[in-house]
This record gives sequence, C-alpha cells and structure tokens, in this order.
Amino acid sequence: MMKITRRQLLGSAAATAAVVAAPAGVAEAAVVEKKTDLVIIGAGLGGLAAGFAAVRKGVKPIILEKEDFLGGAGLFPEGSLGVGTRYQKEHGIHTTVQQVLDAALQYHHYRCDPSVLRVLIEESKETIDQIQDLGIEFRGIRTMYDKNESLMTWHLFKGGAAGVITKFVKEIESRGGEIRKRTPATKLIVDQGRVVGVEASGPDGKVIIHARKVIIATGGFAANKEMLAQNVFDSSAIGMVEPIWLRGPVVDGRTGDGIRMAQLVGAGLAGMHTVAGNAPYLPDNPPIKQFGEIPELTQGRCALAQPWLWVDHTGRRFFNESRGSVFVDVYNAMTSAGGVSYTIFDQEKMDRLINKGAVLPFNAIVLAGTPLKELPKTWKVGMERGWAFKADTIEELALQIGVPPQNLLDTIKKQNGYAEKGVDPEFGKKPEHLEKFNLEKGPYYALKAIRCFFLTLGGVQVTPRFEAKTPQGDVIPNLYVVGQDMGGLYDSSYDLRCEGSASSFAMTSGRVAALNALADIEKGI
Repeated sequence: MMKITRRQLLGSAAATAAVVAAPAGVAEAAVVEKKTDLVIIGAGLGGLAAGFAAVRKGVKPIILEKEDFLGGAGLFPEGSLGVGTRYQKEHGIHTTVQQVLDAALQYHHYRCDPSVLRVLIEESKETIDQIQDLGIEFRGIRTMYDKNESLMTWHLFKGGAAGVITKFVKEIESRGGEIRKRTPATKLIVDQGRVVGVEASGPDGKVIIHARKVIIATGGFAANKEMLAQNVFDSSAIGMVEPIWLRGPVVDGRTGDGIRMAQLVGAGLAGMHTVAGNAPYLPDNPPIKQFGEIPELTQGRCALAQPWLWVDHTGRRFFNESRGSVFVDVYNAMTSAGGVSYTIFDQEKMDRLINKGAVLPFNAIVLAGTPLKELPKTWKVGMERGWAFKADTIEELALQIGVPPQNLLDTIKKQNGYAEKGVDPEFGKKPEHLEKFNLEKGPYYALKAIRCFFLTLGGVQVTPRFEAKTPQGDVIPNLYVVGQDMGGLYDSSYDLRCEGSASSFAMTSGRVAALNALADIEKGI
C-alpha cells in the first residue's frame, strides 16, 4: 500500500480551517478557508468512489455536494459492467477485456478514445470486486440481448446502486472524509496555469478550499435545458414529432457545473451531442415513476416493449419488434422514425399479458413471464391522461392515435400475412413473435411511446489517468474529471453492447483518478 508522508500532504479535510469574519457592522457572510490534499466536486457514484479510494489510502478528502442528499442519479442504476470479476468466474463467464473493448470500438465506429476505454474496462474487475468486498450482493448477471449476442457484463446489485452509495458514504465518513452537502462548487482556483483549489457556496457563506488535486464528478448536464438545446439534436431536429424526455430523479442537480468550470480553465470537450437514450416510455411525467415506483405505469412500460406490432406516426412499422428490450436500439429507431411510436394489441394479446405474462422484459424491473395484472388500471389512467387508447375497430383506433386509418389497416393485414408464412421479410422479426391480429372482432388497444434519456455522455476530454486536457491535448495540472463529466467515450449513443458501462465507468474513473492523484502527491507533483 502506498504511504504518503506528513511532509508530502497538506493535511486532511479537517486539517486547517480559518474563519475570516466580516468587520463589525458589515452584514456579510463569513468566508471559510480550508486546506486539503484532495477535493472532489460531486457526491454521485463517481465522486463517492473517488472518496472511498482516497480514505482507503489514509487521505481525508473534502467532497462537495450541491444537493441536500447524496448519490444523485447514481441512486438509480440496477447494476454495473464488470469484466473478469470473481462473480463472473464463479458463474462460468469468461468474457475478456479485449472482447469488450473490440465490441465498444466497433459500436462507436472507432470514434472514441481507445486508451481511456481500455483502462475503464480493465479496471472494472477491481471496481466490482471491491464493492462485493464491501458486502454488496448480486442478483445475477443479466442482459438485454439474446445469450448468443451478449457479453454478460451487467452485474445486478441487490437493492440497486443505492446500496453501493450507502456503503461508500459509510466508509468515507468512518475514515475521516468530509462530505459537505448544500455546498455547490462555483469556481476552480488557478495559479500559474495549475488548478490549486475550489471556491464554493455553503449554507453559511463562501467556502474556499485550497487543494493539491481536484476531481470533478458532477454527473454531466442532463438537467440543463440550455446546454441540451445547444448540444443535443435528437430532440430538436426538423421532423421530430416528439422531443426526448429526461428520465431523471425528481430533484436533479446535473446542470453541467463541472463541465463549465473545466472549460473556463481551458479544458476541451468531446461528444457533447451524445445522450444515453432509453425507449419506449409512456409519456407520463415524471418518467422515472415507470422505473418500478407505480405498478400500473411500470407494467404499462413493459407492455410497450411487447413484440407483436409497433407503428410510427404514419401507421407503418419501422423496427424489428423482437428487439423491443434492447432499449438503445429502440431509442435510435424511434429517433429515425420521428420520435414517437404506438404499440398495438387486440383483445387476445391483452388477455395474455394480463393472465400469462410479458413476452419480453422491461430491463430487470419486469421480467418475461410476469403477469401484467395492473394493465386494466394502466388503461384507465392512460385514457384519462391521453396516452392509452381503446376502440371497437382498427379504423377508430387509428383516428384516436392520429394515424391514417388505411395505413394502420394495411400494416395489420401485412403483419397477418407474415404470421401465416412465419417470415417477416421487412424487419426479420422472430417467427414466434409473428402473430395474427383478429380483424373481425374488437376491441383493439394502443399505447403511445416516447423516447427518454437518462444521462448525457459528452464532456471534458481526459487522459487514461483521467486528467483533464486542453483541446490541443495538453494536461491541465492537478485537475481530474470522471463519470458523466468525461467526453469522447461514445459516438452517437449509449453502448448497450457493454451493458452497465455508465455506472461502472463512473465508479472506475473515480477510483482510478483518486489513486493517480495521490500517487502524484507522493511523487511531489
């Protein structure tokens, strides 16, 4: 284990604190000044992973969090990518780093940084093994793909990533790290081209932290509408019938603070157009409530993904419905089709979902075979809110959802013909999902689908050590950037081939950045 001497360290989070009081009679808030070796901006998965790595080395970082709670969007992942983990080996999974890297590079058409990706994938083993050592249990390795396509990397946590957040916080606080909530960082302090600290705004006034190293981990800019409008064109391109919706927490502090602070000290950006898209979702606000919180909405989201018939805003098919669980493929296809779709059912299919269960799962939230008993309530709520439809005839259903009736009728007749032959010559849907619709007797049903996104994937360019870089590739001394504040790792969309990558990359980059920062302190850099 690395040893850091007293002489090399500036001191712990609580080492030095000076309160500069305002002159008598002047109504100004106090300014708190502190010195530390490491300050971390953001207490999500990336920032807390960095803090955990630091306290394990005997260093007591200061972690700044703008919200009144910890974890941010890191509370929501179901699991994370790991390659070569103990858990995989115990379950006979032998996926290699090279396989995952090759898949990622191919998925992104090589328009991503291979050296950074390699570190993230190689180090994912240690990330998963460490949190397992903390007592996190897994409920399996799942996949959105058929087994013959999957790399089997997605380690699902019992209780989700919220349990990981809890473990990190407990370890950081018990080992002397300082977490300051309601203290947003406002500015990086620079001296002769080197980042030497952070200015922040605390509940009681200004906070100035002098630090040898700074890690930015603010989670991207998913909740910043202005930055989204400037950079993400999936929502605003001509021909988009519906914009993309944010499937984020109700309170969401991901407003691009870290990216903008890094820019102001010369950092270059990459991939700012890229989001982690997820579809289909019911257009019910906030979409996060479909993520398990409200049964009729969660089961309605699962019903949207069923493989029998999807149509676009013209009443025509646009996608291989057998891939309805591969949410990034769905997102991309819906984007090409104008941003909206409708899933169609007849009474027999509706009854089967309610009594026998879903054919395709909704992530790891509603598994295949789960009876969707809440669907009657889904339709009651959805018809009131304008996204669920029911009609006695196909033509009437088409008018309700706003597509040309003849187009929808022709589409269903074509689908019935494919079912009779057992072959889908348009999109290659699996034969077992080619089922006829009863055109003689209603009622018929439809659910409206929209696209969501849950992360932005663009940000600051970094080295394989997670040091911030200028547009010319020069390192900005003492500044590290991790998690969704990094850019240049994704081409046009989230990489579901490497399932669980975003949360894994956040934890891994946070941990490795902290270790690199402390190693540099030890060397006197």
